[in-house]
Amino acid sequence: MTTSSNYTNLRDIWYTMIGIPGLEDAHTWISIPICSMYIVAVVGNTLLLFLIFTDHSLHEPMYLFLSMLALADIFLSTVTTPKMLAIFWFQEGAISFGSCVSQMFFLHFIFVAESAILLAMAFDRYVAICYPLRYTTILTPSVIGKIGIASITRSFLICFPLVFLVYRLTYCGRNIICHSYCEHMGIARLACDSIQVNIYYGVIVALFSTCLDVVLIIISYALILCTVFRIPSQDAQIKALGTCGSHVCVILVFYTPAFFSFFAHRFGGHSIPLYIHILLANLYVVVPPTLNPIIYGVKTKQIQEKFIQVFSLSKKFC
Repeated sequence: MTTSSNYTNLRDIWYTMIGIPGLEDAHTWISIPICSMYIVAVVGNTLLLFLIFTDHSLHEPMYLFLSMLALADIFLSTVTTPKMLAIFWFQEGAISFGSCVSQMFFLHFIFVAESAILLAMAFDRYVAICYPLRYTTILTPSVIGKIGIASITRSFLICFPLVFLVYRLTYCGRNIICHSYCEHMGIARLACDSIQVNIYYGVIVALFSTCLDVVLIIISYALILCTVFRIPSQDAQIKALGTCGSHVCVILVFYTPAFFSFFAHRFGGHSIPLYIHILLANLYVVVPPTLNPIIYGVKTKQIQEKFIQVFSLSKKFC
């Protein structure tokens, strides 16, 4: 049996992820902020989930969507960061083809689902400000549950074909991944076949999921601003915009690095070093999950009050 036919057996393929190429000597130092942010992300989002689910006063549409976002953030960081830290600390970059594809699927699946959740939260703010009297009748628990299921279903239907697209390719020996985690094009570029279908599908997924979500979010906030500026009272305008402040911050934190990375890859060419691309990709999976609970904790009065209550209670028992 030849070497090339050995590599057609996908169960035998093992990849080696090298972390951040060009910065191998700095891996230990880079791991410190990434590990710290991962801990903050998991603890912060878990605390947010605990506060929302244990306090009935927070069982409102806005906070239910926020709990979905917190859950997605925990999964997004957990899918990638532990393996990333293993590479940085112990040079444990080996990963089987099946495990790599699984990580790829869950990474893209969670990303697309989180984008849909942010769109749902924009719709929540639109209904709350433009139709305040019908808010509770439009966004009932049943409707919120259906939105959550629709977000997951859409994400699955969009991302599951990626598994078939990488499995259909022939692999013949290249097994070094210049990254800290597995993603679709990173796997596809190691194949010997043409990957044009993978490239086209990746662009289609971006256009009809993330980009479409961003357009609909912009439309939602355009309608919100039109409604707010028709309010005669300036104090009421500020209060209405204040309810959107935390969500706008979260949107910027989530989409800005994603679009920067996308355009840098497509149009940056060789002017931006590879290690910059990989470093930004590594930060992207931990920075938004870390900042989201902090943003909502700082900007949302109800969550602040509940956190203080829990903290005071824990100190009393201690």
